[in-house]
Amino acid sequence: MVALQGPPSGPAVVRWPNARHWQPERTLPHHTMPSREATAPTRPLPRSTATGAAQNALRTIAAFEAFKGMLALIASLGFLSLLHHDLHHLVTALIGHIGLNPGDHYPAMVLGSVDQLLATPHRTLLLLAGAYVLLRWLEAYGLWNTRPWGEWLGALSGALYIPFELRHFVHQPSWLNAAVVLLNLLVVGFLGWRLRQRRRA
Repeated sequence: MVALQGPPSGPAVVRWPNARHWQPERTLPHHTMPSREATAPTRPLPRSTATGAAQNALRTIAAFEAFKGMLALIASLGFLSLLHHDLHHLVTALIGHIGLNPGDHYPAMVLGSVDQLLATPHRTLLLLAGAYVLLRWLEAYGLWNTRPWGEWLGALSGALYIPFELRHFVHQPSWLNAAVVLLNLLVVGFLGWRLRQRRRA
């Protein structure tokens, strides 16, 4: 039988009572003794603070953002394929094919946007399109996995669009523009509520 001796505040000393089995004394340092804090069970941290309904809403927004990024990528690739063609002539022919007059207000706006697009350096357009696609997919990843930074990114990027969408709705009121503004307000409001709930938690 082994006896542990030593002052409570000092290191524990191991002594062998049988002389035939005597061995040199060994000192057990205090850091090898498990403390009460180390042996106390720890409560696992929750992986996500989102409930079932909130997580479904976040993943719906994430899927929509990923879809917008995919559309932007397809549009960028389509623009690259049209660089060697007369894009203004193609858009004019398309407008006439669907029965619209290119000189009317909205077709003229489309043609003006096409001319401005062609006047912009192609490298700048590709860099902007790539940044937009990356931002949309990064936001989708963060929202799908209920990351706080994904919710911050979604709330900020959505809030940036609201003034422009409101301005567009004031100048061109329609049910479609109203639905776009309302949808964006709901998304930004929901993500803001989620961030507030995280702060309280």
